[in-house]
Amino acid sequence: MAWSLGSWLGCCLLVSALGMVPPPKNVRMNSVNFKNILQWESPAFPKGNLTFTAQYLSYRKFQDKCSGTALMECDFSSLSKYGDYILRVRAEFADEHSEWVNITFCPVDDTIIGPPRMQVEVVADSLHIRFLAPQIHYETTAWTMKSIYDSWVYNLQYWKNGTDEKFQTTPQYDFTVIRNLEPQTTYCIQVQGFLPDWNKTGEWSEPLCEQTATDETTPLWMVAIILIASIFVAVLVFLGCCALVWYIYKKTKDTFSPGTSLPQHLKEFLGHPHHSILLLFPLSDENEVFDKLSVITEDSESNKRNSGDSSGLRPLSGQGPHKLVSAMDIHSADHSDPLLLTSA
Repeated sequence: MAWSLGSWLGCCLLVSALGMVPPPKNVRMNSVNFKNILQWESPAFPKGNLTFTAQYLSYRKFQDKCSGTALMECDFSSLSKYGDYILRVRAEFADEHSEWVNITFCPVDDTIIGPPRMQVEVVADSLHIRFLAPQIHYETTAWTMKSIYDSWVYNLQYWKNGTDEKFQTTPQYDFTVIRNLEPQTTYCIQVQGFLPDWNKTGEWSEPLCEQTATDETTPLWMVAIILIASIFVAVLVFLGCCALVWYIYKKTKDTFSPGTSLPQHLKEFLGHPHHSILLLFPLSDENEVFDKLSVITEDSESNKRNSGDSSGLRPLSGQGPHKLVSAMDIHSADHSDPLLLTSA
């Protein structure tokens, strides 16, 4: 305190003796995400309040950026990100001014990488994290710091809340998952941008803490039961579909092609070649007279022999009226029918 007071008094005596304005003190550039703010401190000056002028060198000529300002900072964010600059500032009082204080500045090298943002989603015992690179100040487009530096990665550290042990990882992309965490446990996360090619690290983000959910792992026996039940249901559905298709097929077939078939004795009759000829070429004389025939079965003939009747054939008693047959029937009886035909 005594030394500061002595310095101030000495400066005042020097200013009074020489009539000079002291230069600004502690001139520095504060640049974060290319928001470039030149800052300084006002020197002690007993005559009154000082003003300041800040300039930058462009095309071998200094141009004013802030002129006659009472503030102790000047915004140089509009400068190109690539290139080296010489900045200077001086103090002024009335028509007097101090000497210039110069600094050099390269935005792409000297700017500080600000902290990225995070979006965290809790899924069971894992944390799904999405990173958002810091945006560039003084840009009309949605450019981020990752757009400027090619070798951009993230440094991620996380720890269980209340402990000092930290785990670190380096995701290469804007999304990562932290797995196999303890259920119902609070974990805190921090992230920073990192440039391996430049060996440059950014600022850490504020810790973000999230609690994991309960353990929802399904037991193996339950998985086996679900699998077996699924297979059984699938088999039943398959068999049901097959039965339905077969039923529809049968119904459709019966509807469009009904199964009408001839009796067996008619099929045998039509299968004989002589019968087929008669059907194709029927007798043309419709008035032709046929003899009346009686049909006697083998059973009737055996009864007749048992009765000892050796005289000519006669109609069977109890057989009802005689059956009349056509010539076609006679022809069929001669070749294939096992019936005995006799004249009436």
